[in-house]
Amino acid sequence: MKPGSVEPVRVRPAPPDPAGDPRSDDLIELLFFAYRDFVGDPDRILAAYGFGRAHHRVLHFVDRYPGLTIAELLDILRITKQSLNRVLKDLIDQGYVAQRPGVSDRRQRLLTCTASGAALAADLTRVQARRLARALATPSVAGTPKDFLMAMIEPEDRAAVRRLMARRGGGA
Repeated sequence: MKPGSVEPVRVRPAPPDPAGDPRSDDLIELLFFAYRDFVGDPDRILAAYGFGRAHHRVLHFVDRYPGLTIAELLDILRITKQSLNRVLKDLIDQGYVAQRPGVSDRRQRLLTCTASGAALAADLTRVQARRLARALATPSVAGTPKDFLMAMIEPEDRAAVRRLMARRGGGA
C-alpha cells in the first residue's frame, strides 16, 4: 500500500436473518408440535389429580432442588407471586409439597417434595424421559434439529404434521 493511501474498507455480508429463513418457520412449527406432545404425556397424568402444567413445573423444580425458596422458584418460573401461591397451596394442601422456615431467616419458606410429591414428579419425568429417549433413538435424529423435533411428535401424528406443513411449502 502506498504512503498516504487509504486502505479499502472490507464489508462483511450481514449474517442471514433467521426470521426470514423458511427453515426457521419449519423449526418453530415443529417445536410447537413437539412441545404439545412432550407436555401432553404429563398433562394426562396431572388431570387425574386435578393439576395442570403450573403444578408440574413447581413439582419438577422443588423435587430437584429440595430447600428451594419461594423467591428462587419465582425467579426460575418467571410467574407472579399470586400465580405461584395458588399452585403451591394446592400442592401443600394435598400433601405433595412441604414447606419449612429458613434456618438463618425464619421468614423464608423452604420447599421440599413429600414422598407422594417425589413419586408424582418421578412419574411425570419418566413419561417425558421415555419420549426423549425414543426420539433420540430414531436413526434420523443424528441429522438435523428438524429430524429430532419430528421424532418428538407422536408417530401416528407425524404424517398429518408433514401434510399441514407441505400446504405452506415447509414440508418437514
